[in-house]
Amino acid sequence: MHTLEPHYQWRHLYIASEDDRSPFYGREYSEFEFTNAVYNYVIHPQWDEFGSATLYTKILYADYIAGYAILEFIGEWNDYLYNDIMFLKREVIEPLIEQGIQRFILMGEYVMNLHCAEDDYYQEWHEEVEDGWIALVGFLPHVLEEFHRARIDYYLITDPLLDIINWRQMSPDRVLQAVSLCVKKRLNP
Repeated sequence: MHTLEPHYQWRHLYIASEDDRSPFYGREYSEFEFTNAVYNYVIHPQWDEFGSATLYTKILYADYIAGYAILEFIGEWNDYLYNDIMFLKREVIEPLIEQGIQRFILMGEYVMNLHCAEDDYYQEWHEEVEDGWIALVGFLPHVLEEFHRARIDYYLITDPLLDIINWRQMSPDRVLQAVSLCVKKRLNP
């Protein structure tokens, strides 16, 4: 897992540690020292920790004028043991909402497992972005199935079309356009 880096092709457009509105403003990263791990597997030092023992993120892009953010994740999303959604909501999402972010695009190709508990924080997040949405892109099928089984997908937008978006080849604005189109189709069939 230590070779899986956060997507870096948009760094010329946005760097969360240099954005004074980002919850990760001022963070410093090592290119050589691996300090964070998911269980016994070290992860690349560019991932940001936010209080979870098994889930890490990276804000790849935030546009406060357009009101959207793209976040990538790695690890195990575990609400049972580590209450990951609480830490994510309080430490990352709330500061972004306070800055005007209403649309969240969550990239989950590197989320290996999901263990959902209560839906309180998901519901709260959904209600706080009443004019926006939370879309999941690229999550593994068994992870999406767990969201469905736990009925958390009521608060999150999942769609097979979102999983075929080749987002790494696109600009952030094009990703927003593609996801927005899927969201509109889902909300207005």
